[in-house]
Amino acid sequence: MAKSTSRYVCQQCAAIYPKWSGRCENCGNWNSLVESVGDAPSGKAVVSRSSGKAISSQAFSEVKIDGIHNRVDTGFADVNDVLGGGLMPGSVLLVSGEPGIGKSTLLLQIAAHIAKNKPVLYVTGEESVGQVKLRGERLGVSQNELSLASSTSADDIAATIKDQKHSLVIIDSIQTMMMADISSAPGTVSQITNATNLLIRAAKSSHTTVILVGHVTKEGSIAGPKVMEHLVDVVVQFEGDRYGGFKIVRSIKNRYGSTAEVAILEMADKGLVPVDNPSAGLLAERSQVDGSIVLATMEGNRPLLVEIQALVTPSHFGYPKRTSSGFDINRLQLLIAVIEKRTKLQLGDKDIFINVVGGLKLSDPAADLAVCMAIASAASGRTMDTNAVVYGEVGLGGEIRSAHASPKRIMEAKKLGFDYVVAPPLKSKDSYIRETTTLIDALRGYLTSKTKG
Repeated sequence: MAKSTSRYVCQQCAAIYPKWSGRCENCGNWNSLVESVGDAPSGKAVVSRSSGKAISSQAFSEVKIDGIHNRVDTGFADVNDVLGGGLMPGSVLLVSGEPGIGKSTLLLQIAAHIAKNKPVLYVTGEESVGQVKLRGERLGVSQNELSLASSTSADDIAATIKDQKHSLVIIDSIQTMMMADISSAPGTVSQITNATNLLIRAAKSSHTTVILVGHVTKEGSIAGPKVMEHLVDVVVQFEGDRYGGFKIVRSIKNRYGSTAEVAILEMADKGLVPVDNPSAGLLAERSQVDGSIVLATMEGNRPLLVEIQALVTPSHFGYPKRTSSGFDINRLQLLIAVIEKRTKLQLGDKDIFINVVGGLKLSDPAADLAVCMAIASAASGRTMDTNAVVYGEVGLGGEIRSAHASPKRIMEAKKLGFDYVVAPPLKSKDSYIRETTTLIDALRGYLTSKTKG
């Protein structure tokens, strides 16, 4: 019998080490090495001999699609856009998001919609079928061709997929799946990688759509080896506040469509529902105080109007505090430095807090001008016109740079009844656009009303 030996495998990059270490030298992650038991090498060299044969090929014009291009409607028009038109038969999707954000709810709603016309299997590895049924009854799932199963065996699920009895199979979640031939525990890099490969092969051979649910780490990235994201066809990410606010569904990888589309959903009594006018909802409770600026931003190809709030208070400690919610803290530090250098505002002894209303997380560079104006407004006690919208990227020299999709941003502001837009210079003679070239001009020109009291 071969001698058993211990080795340590990184759960992020699959690097193997003979002994435990606190940090993986390959990917740099801490506490990611997990012990795995394997067979010690026998000392005999293994000679690899070629036993393959030449593969046959077809001309591009002769390849037949055989109907696999027909998309399957999910029941959510916005989700269909995120996926490139719907679910592709034979594709494998990976859905990730924070615990409790609504992944299982959305997938159960999609399963119930598709099951009205096609057989669907929902496999749960974390709950019992009774718990899934209780959730389904709360969501109003009717009796149809939706089947439930509880299993953690990737081998059994792959065999079920190959039977071709179901058009869609949802597996919740991949971290609970395990293969009998692998001795490591569920959730380890070996189990996740091999189980994902097994399920992908079964999906491709049977033209069955498979949706995998993936956990996320504390840093917000998908748990498990990065190779799992490369194996699947589509990676869908769930973003937003798990306790309320809007939920944003975006595709960060899509072999069958664009990654620029997003779906904005909201949790209701009967599950997740699409938000028809998210800008109006985000601005519904806005009050006229200093530090409040309306930003025209982009989520994928969709324009949104969101409120940026800033609070500036004297610091009672030696080192001023900078805190942001929904905005990159490093970008905030840079913008504060630009404000101090290019204007007369002194913020070195001030605590600064930034909040993006609605739980959104902004990565749009055009949010710079709105953040700077919100900070200046809160620091000086001056407000901006309530009927104005702002956007633009701020450079280190204090210049205002152009932003992409300006027509869409302006059209959204007009649709909601705002009077004008403060924006970078555009090749347009529209009086609706108030062009500004530098940060100090924007602050002097539009922060005019002194707050009372």
